[in-house]
Amino acid sequence: MTTSIARMNPVTLPDASMIGYSQISVVPPGPLAFVSGQVTQTRDGTPTPNSLSEQTALVIDNLTHALKVLDATPHDIAQMRIYVTDLNQDTLEISMTQIIRFLDGAQPSLTGVGVSALAGPDLKIEIEMVVRVTD
Repeated sequence: MTTSIARMNPVTLPDASMIGYSQISVVPPGPLAFVSGQVTQTRDGTPTPNSLSEQTALVIDNLTHALKVLDATPHDIAQMRIYVTDLNQDTLEISMTQIIRFLDGAQPSLTGVGVSALAGPDLKIEIEMVVRVTD
């Protein structure tokens, strides 16, 4: 039985590996952790910055903390959902550049969603994850 997540980009679907994710992730049996959408909120009350780049960095910091608690790495992420307000080519490039660096080659299945608003008026990005947890 395999213990790692299998990443697939079949020839019948676009090759998503070229831009840092997979069309399909096959997760071996075992527990999964569903990480709530992370935004720029922090334990110490750091104010929400205005720029999408700074907000993305704070969200990635929260995701990193969640992975650490789970004793997991980006390679254990089966799926990510990324919600961005005012999604366009520029905001996609700003956020995805940092997200791809955070993923460190893991290439989970990924969905990007443009939304008109998030849970707070200053929020520009929110990311949730499904993570495979080792026993």
